[in-house]
Amino acid sequence: MRQISFLVVDDHPVFRQGIVALVQSDPRYRVSAEAGSMDEALDAMRHVEADIALVDISLYDKSGLDFIRMLRVERPQVPVLIISMHDELVYTSRALKAGARGYVMKHEDASVIREAIATVLAGHVYVSEKMRLHLLDNMYGQPSDETDSPIDRLSDREFEVFKLFGLGYGAKEISQVMNVSTKTVSAYRDRLRQKLNVSTAAELRKLAATWMIDRSR
Repeated sequence: MRQISFLVVDDHPVFRQGIVALVQSDPRYRVSAEAGSMDEALDAMRHVEADIALVDISLYDKSGLDFIRMLRVERPQVPVLIISMHDELVYTSRALKAGARGYVMKHEDASVIREAIATVLAGHVYVSEKMRLHLLDNMYGQPSDETDSPIDRLSDREFEVFKLFGLGYGAKEISQVMNVSTKTVSAYRDRLRQKLNVSTAAELRKLAATWMIDRSR
């Protein structure tokens, strides 16, 4: 019987090794390539055949969502399951829009991750029950003529800066987390103020904090 091949993309070596071990504990599966950065992931995508990709959202100073978009263009037949530490209520919708077929949190039991993998391989979308109810509430609990909010239209990097402001990070801390200069963070902040129609940095931080609180309920 032909084994199903996996591409595993995660910038944390210990967790990546754990996922590889979990996948290969099933004799039906094998990991054909691992990647810890965007460059490694792109190289693997172009040189290794894989039936499914397991991808983290954060890849050092890059976004796993950018990799998913590239994968959807170059290998549209390869389904993607996101396995991430980032809050599913914040990122699942954005990941699905980018082309992922599922989202599971890293802290879940191995049995849940196995279920997510099996669901995606079967051609279905996997999200947790909590997230499924959240998506349904958003879908049917809003007026039908409501358009996406300005926050939904932010780029992935802008959204990452916005979220970090909402978590209480300052510009210097954000620069360290995202591995960019404080000048770059300031440029993102100015773009956010313009796109979200707020006048000051303090108003932006308040908006971001309120948004984060609302998503956690």
